[in-house]
Amino acid sequence: MAFNLAWRLFKHEARRGELTIILLAIILAVASVLSLSLFSERLQQALTDRSAEFIAADSQLRARAPVDPLWIEEASKYNLSTAFQLSTRSMVFAGDELALSDVRAVDAAYPLKGSVKLADIPFGEGIVTSQSVPAGEVWADSRLMQVLALNIGDEVEVGEAKLKVTQILSEIPDAGFSVFNTDPTLLMNQLDIEQTKITGPGSRVRYKYYFAGEPSDLDDYYNWLRPQMNREVHRWTSIEDDESAIGNSIARAEEFFLLASLLAIVLAAVSIAVAAQRFSQRHFDPVAIMKTLGAGKSMVRTIYLIQISFITLLGIMLGSIVGYLIQQAVAVGLQGQVEVALNTWYWRPLGIAVFTGVTCALLFSLYPLLQLFSVPPLRVLRRDISSTVSSKVLQFALSGGAVFLLMWVYSGNLKISGILFAGGIVLVASLLLMTHVLIIVGRKLGSGSMGAWTLAWARIRRRAMGNSVQLISFAITIMLLLVVLVMRNDLVKQWRDQLPEGTPNYFVANITEAQKEGLKEHFTANNVSYEKFYPVARGRFVAINDDKVRTDVTKEGEEAANDGRQGLGREANLSWTTVLQSGNEIVDGKWHDNWQEGEPVPLSVETEIAGRLNIELGDTLTFNLGSEIINAEVTSMRKVNWQTLQPNFFFVLHPKAMENFSATYITSFNLDESRKNEIAALMAPFASVTLFDVDARINQVREIIDQVSMAVEFILILVLVAGSLVLVAQVQASMDERLEELAILRTLGLKGISIRFSVINEFFIIGGVAGLMAALANEFSLYLLQTLVFQMPFSLHFEYWIIAPLVGALVVGLLGALSCWRLLSLNTAHLLRKMV
Repeated sequence: MAFNLAWRLFKHEARRGELTIILLAIILAVASVLSLSLFSERLQQALTDRSAEFIAADSQLRARAPVDPLWIEEASKYNLSTAFQLSTRSMVFAGDELALSDVRAVDAAYPLKGSVKLADIPFGEGIVTSQSVPAGEVWADSRLMQVLALNIGDEVEVGEAKLKVTQILSEIPDAGFSVFNTDPTLLMNQLDIEQTKITGPGSRVRYKYYFAGEPSDLDDYYNWLRPQMNREVHRWTSIEDDESAIGNSIARAEEFFLLASLLAIVLAAVSIAVAAQRFSQRHFDPVAIMKTLGAGKSMVRTIYLIQISFITLLGIMLGSIVGYLIQQAVAVGLQGQVEVALNTWYWRPLGIAVFTGVTCALLFSLYPLLQLFSVPPLRVLRRDISSTVSSKVLQFALSGGAVFLLMWVYSGNLKISGILFAGGIVLVASLLLMTHVLIIVGRKLGSGSMGAWTLAWARIRRRAMGNSVQLISFAITIMLLLVVLVMRNDLVKQWRDQLPEGTPNYFVANITEAQKEGLKEHFTANNVSYEKFYPVARGRFVAINDDKVRTDVTKEGEEAANDGRQGLGREANLSWTTVLQSGNEIVDGKWHDNWQEGEPVPLSVETEIAGRLNIELGDTLTFNLGSEIINAEVTSMRKVNWQTLQPNFFFVLHPKAMENFSATYITSFNLDESRKNEIAALMAPFASVTLFDVDARINQVREIIDQVSMAVEFILILVLVAGSLVLVAQVQASMDERLEELAILRTLGLKGISIRFSVINEFFIIGGVAGLMAALANEFSLYLLQTLVFQMPFSLHFEYWIIAPLVGALVVGLLGALSCWRLLSLNTAHLLRKMV
């Protein structure tokens, strides 16, 4: 009986439009979460696939010794493709010339992701090849061709083997970004490695095993593999572990997508809460009548729970369809600009969207329904009686718990969820205080002659509780929109700043003191814009305060089993200058430009390496440069922006420390794409210097940044649309009460234009206050997000302290006017009939 009655009431109210608001709120919740989540999942997968080219696979297993062949065989059981590379540093001879090279022996499957590119001439434009290097042949990169004066067809000696150079290697996917620790590359077939005899005792051989496949299969395989790995020998890596400009850009983008989706969930939750409150209040009278006719509390509860279930089910179905169509339309519109696989489906976004709809509908409807169930039968005679449940603590506990649960379940990131939730609590507390301030102001300004402003302030005072809910809703919505907007602007700006126009795309190293001035003049004569020349020396960091450090550590950032203070595990690139490099910031101590003779030689250390090696101000560090020992005192700590693709250094000494050393220099320059074919002739007079071509890497970084930036634009638009719909829902929630007010005012003879302006002024005031409070709460949330999550420098955004109140007042005022316009245009007779 209860089911039949609930179904009849549902159809009746659906025809009358009683369920429109709450249905639209659930549709909004499901559609916004599904569209954002599905697009984010697809985009993240596309970006991950694109970025996987930088490691030539989806994941790598790096090892210092050959792994058990059964490990590789096992990968095929998880539907994974595999490839292999062995690499070591070895001398390569060509006639009387020799060069230390990065020798890489690969199998026919290499690379699994990305492409090998070959060029016709050294430093020429690379062309993608599907071939692999044949046995008995080698492919030499442009630098090696330059250093050894090689031509196609020449033979080179690698260890005990003689191999023929058949191609000029332009680019390999996993070349890396370092211009300090990269030797010229020689690519060979793994079948030839045995005859070279370069992997014997004492050689530093690195083994890489490449894997590609579905993320779930990779995870399953890694779970099988992990217990068998020795962390001192093996290391599993993926693009998420990449700390280069690419890896950081992808990580930041994924965090932003997660943040935007979380905000969409909060917006959806707010809209459902407002709609559920209105739904409950509009059914106080029907519940009172049912109880008067003998319906028990359990029957009322069953009827309305079934109705909420009907609404929720319909909202989830329609919301899923709308969300999918929105996401699909945007993905199609961005094809060719953003790589998104339209034929890939992910069940997680749909599950999250359904969970969001159900959780919001139930938890945000629970308190309004408890109010509805407790309406006494006496309300049939006394309309001023509403409900016996009035605990605001219960309401806030249920609402807050629901929001936090949704954010945590969706993100799995307790930090971001906690930060947003804390920002929301601060905002709500501030707005409750502001509501009391508005009541006091409204009491003073709402008395006197009945003008539009006076009427607006009087309505604010009279509807204090309703206005406090609207104020909180408006402010939370505006704050979330500000967070997304500011984070989008700051992220895109940071990405763009990494690679501004004119970013150097070539590096030149091993420049001697005698060559430096000649090279400068040569660049100037050929209209080449070059950067500063940095002196560089390679030294081994051996002691802190005479306490020797381990110099054999090879896995940086991990705890080693043996005793002794940790060192770098490799030679460090030292530089010396009295001018602080661009992109460096002194965060502790003093820069050494005012050093006086007789004082200890000063040294500046980068903050991250100082933290990892436990280096503090005042420590004396010892470096071994060949047969020479250098001691220097740490006088400053520097924060370095490693994402600029410019030369940066862990250790910067005062020039006094290096006065007895002959320096070599490194510099960089930018050469336009149209002049790329000039590079070989440009560097011909300086054949002994080493040229690094990073143009291809920079172009790849720019492509991904452009795609991420465009995707961020789309997500911003989606969140803005969701926020606007929430604002409309909040305005609609107060329509019943406004209907009664307008009927009374019209009956008392107040003119329509005064009523219209009073309503607009009311929304204008609420919107302005909400905008101001949102701007303040926005700064609090941004501080936590930028410093704790995105690792970005924080700065105040004073412009939004002015923009947010103005835009809040205008937007809320406009939405309020448009939402109430039909109501405001009705005459007195129509208003009175609608009240009946």
